[in-house]
Amino acid sequence: MIDFRYHLVSLISVFLALAVGIVLGAGPLKESIGDTLTGEVDTLRQRAADLRAELDEVSARLADSEEVFAAAADDLVAGVLEGRRVAVVELGDTAPEVVEEVTARLDAAGADVTASVRVTDGWTDPARTTFRQTLAGTLAEYLDPAPEPDAGAGATLAEALVQGLVTAVPEDPDALAEQADVLLRLLVDSELVELAAEVTVPADAVVLLVGPVDDVLVPEEEGATPSAVELDRLELREGAVRDLALASLARTGAAVVAGHDLVEGGVVAVLRTGDGTRSRVSTVTAVDTLVGQVSVPLALAERLTGGVGHYGSDDEATAPLPPRVVVPP
Repeated sequence: MIDFRYHLVSLISVFLALAVGIVLGAGPLKESIGDTLTGEVDTLRQRAADLRAELDEVSARLADSEEVFAAAADDLVAGVLEGRRVAVVELGDTAPEVVEEVTARLDAAGADVTASVRVTDGWTDPARTTFRQTLAGTLAEYLDPAPEPDAGAGATLAEALVQGLVTAVPEDPDALAEQADVLLRLLVDSELVELAAEVTVPADAVVLLVGPVDDVLVPEEEGATPSAVELDRLELREGAVRDLALASLARTGAAVVAGHDLVEGGVVAVLRTGDGTRSRVSTVTAVDTLVGQVSVPLALAERLTGGVGHYGSDDEATAPLPPRVVVPP
């Protein structure tokens, strides 16, 4: 049986051990422990300082590289699209400064930007599906060539927009055809597209600027599952870009789709993996950066000469930057 003396001995042992620890900590071991902790802190501080210095050096080198690339950008694209006419079509919330920079790079390449078009949310709004189907039936009467009998409303609308941007008067290839003007006015009046200015000259090629996925999939909380409406809208956008790209290829022979970061399930990713688009539609990512903006005219020039590529810093890209190919005027 455990008696009072056992408890007393246990308490004395505990206090004795505590006293010994205090004595050792304040005496013989004090400097050793303190020196060890101080040394570890000093090491961590030095490591942090080294990492900061390394980061500053890398940042400085990156800034220098960007300055060099920016200085050479105009020379890199100069003349590659001389005399070519390009329509720029925007889908989604692409920042205005991005559109301006891409347009500036096309200008530097010698291209004439004949149209700047914004496709509105009405083009991909699930609530306006019936309206678009009805409108497609009306637009089909003005299309030449006419869409296939089994073409959906999305393909018909895409054909209408592209024909409105590229169809010339047969006797005057520098003038937009009357039927093209009618198509554009119908699309504008239906609030499916917005024109920055009146289109008077037909284009030879089309650049499609696609907004980031975030402007479609905007969950209320990070990691939340997108709603059915958001997924429907994303699917409709993917279909709209695909239809516009294929219609552009059919009417001009050249289309480039430029987007932001490559996101699984995003528009650019779908085009890069689709059987009907991977080997036909050139794509560019990071269009919100200088490298992406310079890649647009280079990729378009390559496409006009028969090449196809997918450009960016992601693993799915065929190269970081398109080759410099000069298109004959």
